[in-house]
Amino acid sequence: MPAARLVRWAAVTASFASVALPVCVAGSPVGRHGGEGRPVFFVRPVGHQSHGDAEGNYAPLSMLAPTVGLLANATAAEGVPPAVAEGAQYVERSHVLRLLSGRWKYLPAGRTASAVVAPEDPTARLQIAESRAWLAAGRVPGSSPGQRAAAERALLAMRGLLRPNGAMAAGWSQGWMYSWPRDASFASAAFAHTGHDAEAYRILRYSAATQRKDGTWEARTKLDGSGPPDARRWQLDANGWVPWAAWQWYRTAPVPTRGARLTGLYPMIRKAADRAAASLGADGLPPASPDYWEVMTTTANIGTAAPLLAGLNAAADLAGELNRPGDAARWSRAAGRLSAGIARRFAPLGYQRTVDGKHGRDSAVAFMAPPFNSAPADLPRALDSTYRALLLPSGGLTPGNDPTAPWGAYAWTPSTAFFALAWAGTGQPAKAGRVLDWVLSKRNSLGELPEKVNRSGLPSSVAPLAWTGSIVVLSLVALDGTPLPTPPSRP
Repeated sequence: MPAARLVRWAAVTASFASVALPVCVAGSPVGRHGGEGRPVFFVRPVGHQSHGDAEGNYAPLSMLAPTVGLLANATAAEGVPPAVAEGAQYVERSHVLRLLSGRWKYLPAGRTASAVVAPEDPTARLQIAESRAWLAAGRVPGSSPGQRAAAERALLAMRGLLRPNGAMAAGWSQGWMYSWPRDASFASAAFAHTGHDAEAYRILRYSAATQRKDGTWEARTKLDGSGPPDARRWQLDANGWVPWAAWQWYRTAPVPTRGARLTGLYPMIRKAADRAAASLGADGLPPASPDYWEVMTTTANIGTAAPLLAGLNAAADLAGELNRPGDAARWSRAAGRLSAGIARRFAPLGYQRTVDGKHGRDSAVAFMAPPFNSAPADLPRALDSTYRALLLPSGGLTPGNDPTAPWGAYAWTPSTAFFALAWAGTGQPAKAGRVLDWVLSKRNSLGELPEKVNRSGLPSSVAPLAWTGSIVVLSLVALDGTPLPTPPSRP
């Protein structure tokens, strides 16, 4: 989204799986990587790798050391490498790191490089107080002290990864320091539902500023908004995620100002929804497109169809709020066609990855559940069967079991957390809670949520990851007693 991510949302070959870089859990060494002394493999340090991509330059594995924590101020961020994190802990509810020596390390206001200061340094104390005031100004979800502490850490990490211009870094390591519309949309929704309206809206404004003229988005952009870092293929699912995030923000935004601010976003929503509607074929489904795996498919995939359905319903409802009946009717008709196409082609397969039935189960089945879509009657069975099919011995999930995409034995925390959110949204809090407990148990020694969990059950790859943090926060909000809203299907 400079150490780089080995892989992000793409197929991992067996040889790469053997050289992933775990961080650690409490009591295990943070600064040492497994497999020292192994032969050096060469991998592309650009994140979100997909089959056949030839982008980027190769770099030796010895250069790859994903961060395990984050220091941040209002304008800058700095990753915490494993060696610095060993024996360290954050001062509670802050980005100030208490080192093993007892001294404090933090990123002073207006600076781009961290400083090490004496404990209880008054300027560092001011930053701690500001972080705590920001948390207190919103909502920290969770039914237990442990859950609330995890939510606080996730919210602070998301805030630290958010740039002043609204770009949402996926993580703070080489290859993750870009803004994906998908990840950013989840973060916007999480900020909205925890009362951090300014951050939620800032992300949406960035999405509006980086939308392409044809209504689509690049797969990812540089954090300064100047454009994509490479020629990675764009992904149509953003045309669903962004309007869905705008709808979630609108449902929570202060009533006196939300109409005017929605009007400012509406050109983006209109272009996105019109492009989504125009993409649907005679069968009501979108064309083949790279999905959230960032892998191209040859037929329509559920990882694109489900977000587009959420986005079209969201856009239609927002059009109604602004008294745009023509837009609302047009997008509602498109949503109806797409819903019928999903029911006709995906439902008989248990909402597998593609309509040809050749690419197995996909954790994107969760996108058919609230807070994205009103769950079809047959979805609970599909969620259960998909979860069982993707469950690894570590207790987490692989993104899918497509035989052409060998993910290896590493569990992915976003894919696993999807099911906590889906089960929370379909009235199964016990199932949701068990999944969420597993995800939270895999935080590293600093309390940060990692991208992956290795076959030994240890956190691996970069931490914190904005997408996982967003899903966890949304799941905790949903389990707090008030279901998250879902865009309605309009007649």
